[in-house]
Amino acid sequence: MSPAGRRPETGHALAPGFAARKASWQRAAAVAELAETSPTPVTLRLIRQDGYRQVVDRRVVCMQREADGSVRVLDSTCTHLGCRTRYEQVTKHFVCPCHGGVYDQDGSVLEGPPPAPLGRIEARVDGGDVLVQV
Repeated sequence: MSPAGRRPETGHALAPGFAARKASWQRAAAVAELAETSPTPVTLRLIRQDGYRQVVDRRVVCMQREADGSVRVLDSTCTHLGCRTRYEQVTKHFVCPCHGGVYDQDGSVLEGPPPAPLGRIEARVDGGDVLVQV
């Protein structure tokens, strides 16, 4: 046991999947591809190790170029039960088709059962590319 009376974190020695995953930056899109007036859906390909094989996960995020040159990135996953939201141009809202959750363009909950806003994803602009932290 450690001096604080806790066991050291050793789960990753037994199963690498339990090790803390380090965040990395991944190119998501070119800034020029993003609209300033509405979010653009972008599918990220996330490669992770699962034992001896590599698994490719796909995650849809919504990216919008801001007037100051920065980029806002929201996870499109509804915080209620994990359904994928879609952005509706007419109402300027994200809508969850599963249980009627509605979010504004910033990801804040407007209606329905979602307990929290859409998740924000760290992003930075590097040259002409948008990098997201995954």
